Amino acid sequence: MRRVRKRKGEYPFGTLEQWIGATPFLTRKLNGVSAQMSLNVLAYNLKRVMNILGTRGLMKALWA
Repeated sequence: MRRVRKRKGEYPFGTLEQWIGATPFLTRKLNGVSAQMSLNVLAYNLKRVMNILGTRGLMKALWA
């Protein structure tokens, strides 16, 4: 079971859970929670792109 959980698919969820912290969401209604989670996922994805392409590569891709 531990081998299954260590697979790459679990990593993003663990990272997002760690970023969110002990209190999962600051908002209560579904729209607010959805917006907060979307911002967390966007931040995670941008951080991954910057690690893979670098900031210059990201800027080049955005302007292309």
